[in-house]
Amino acid sequence: MKYEVVMGLEVHVELSTQSKLFCSCSAKFGAEANENVCPACAGMPGMPALVNKNAVSLGIAAGILTNSDISEVITFDKKNYFYPDLPTGYQITQWFAPICKNGWIDIEAVGGGGADDTIPTKRITLKQIHIEEDAGKLVHEPRTRSTLVDFNRTSVPLIEIVSNPDFNTSGEVVAYLEKLRLLLTFAGVSDCKMQEGSMRCDINISVREKGCKKLGTRTEIKNMNSLKAIARAIEYESQRHIDALETGSEELVVETRRWDDTLGMTFAMREKEQAEDYRYFPNPEILPIRIDKAWIEDVRATLPEPAHEKYERLTKTLGLPEHDSRLISESQNLSRIFDAVTKIVNKPKDVSNWIIGELLAVSSGAGVEGDEIDINVSDFAKIIMLVDEGKINRAVGKKVLAQVFENKVNPEEYIKDNSLAMVSDTGTLESAIAAVLKENDKTVAEYKNGSQKVFGFLVGQIMKKTGGKADPRMVNELLKKMIET
Repeated sequence: MKYEVVMGLEVHVELSTQSKLFCSCSAKFGAEANENVCPACAGMPGMPALVNKNAVSLGIAAGILTNSDISEVITFDKKNYFYPDLPTGYQITQWFAPICKNGWIDIEAVGGGGADDTIPTKRITLKQIHIEEDAGKLVHEPRTRSTLVDFNRTSVPLIEIVSNPDFNTSGEVVAYLEKLRLLLTFAGVSDCKMQEGSMRCDINISVREKGCKKLGTRTEIKNMNSLKAIARAIEYESQRHIDALETGSEELVVETRRWDDTLGMTFAMREKEQAEDYRYFPNPEILPIRIDKAWIEDVRATLPEPAHEKYERLTKTLGLPEHDSRLISESQNLSRIFDAVTKIVNKPKDVSNWIIGELLAVSSGAGVEGDEIDINVSDFAKIIMLVDEGKINRAVGKKVLAQVFENKVNPEEYIKDNSLAMVSDTGTLESAIAAVLKENDKTVAEYKNGSQKVFGFLVGQIMKKTGGKADPRMVNELLKKMIET
């Protein structure tokens, strides 16, 4: 019997705000335990909740990026449940009037079974996006058999992006999450660092006979924060459902499960709650918020060119190789550097080559990732132009770039102070070449006897003798002329 896996996702994404959703405490990651806590986010009685307007703007941005309908009026509601990391005993969320509805994202994915499963384009539809506050974090201490609570994350603003059950393979799920992460990070909605918990995913999964319209018994895998683990969890859980349906080895029930990445298995946590279990009701302390068209257009005006559109432009309009276009378009920072330098130099392919070939090499050597590169784009552009104008050679350009990156030097002053200008005086180069030919008479004889590969060695010796400052083109021309006379 053939089966079909059906999945829907609930993706929690922390918003890139400086402060929390309902108070002025810092929302930054990495603070000491309970460092960023005040009476409001600690759930003390009588503390009013003040909505962070920037969080709402980022929610609007998420709606624009996902082609969603943005609500004219939004409200906040109380979702009631008891858990130690929720100090108020309820979570402020949006149940009755979420900020966005009816969006969609197009993905390209491999179905998981090989090339035959390739789906060129598939549209994933969204039920809604809503804004809510995050809960705290429980820290389990096995040595003392105790559990500690860190409230730093309490009330950090996040959006929950709820899809319809449109997924059938782990490949589609991973492609969707990668596309979503790219959209949101590129626009500055969130950093989506799964390793820090700022992007987490709940997977609702069921299995049914192929061709059947009725969904099977649904289980939810909670708080997944690794694409690799998500793919493994889907494969395990879907096979567990299939085995149960085929052999009757267990009775499938609606429940919430956790994933153990070490064992490669899911385990039951609790029965799956239904909406009535949470006793949603409107939060009387927060007034409805009206979102007019002007607000939406103001947010739209701040959004950069989406990554997938930039990739198309770099590849098809500017003629960059697909590999280079993908590297640049998938990083907001590299994309910003590329656009800024190209405005000055106006040679897209040269700029791309310098970013991919040189800048990333320098930053990697310093242990800095592409998204964290901090370089003066005017100085970077100046180096490219100096090489293009023949004032320094590319090898010197690389050295200067490293100094600009690491020490923020002025490239022209650094070149002048260190006498790095390119040597293109014919007499000087001929003297250096004559000296190299004299010092390497055996190598010269090999070349004259037909060994072309030694020519590069001689060029290298000449560059070394001129301190790497010689004009490579002139060196090649003069060396060939002098060695053959």
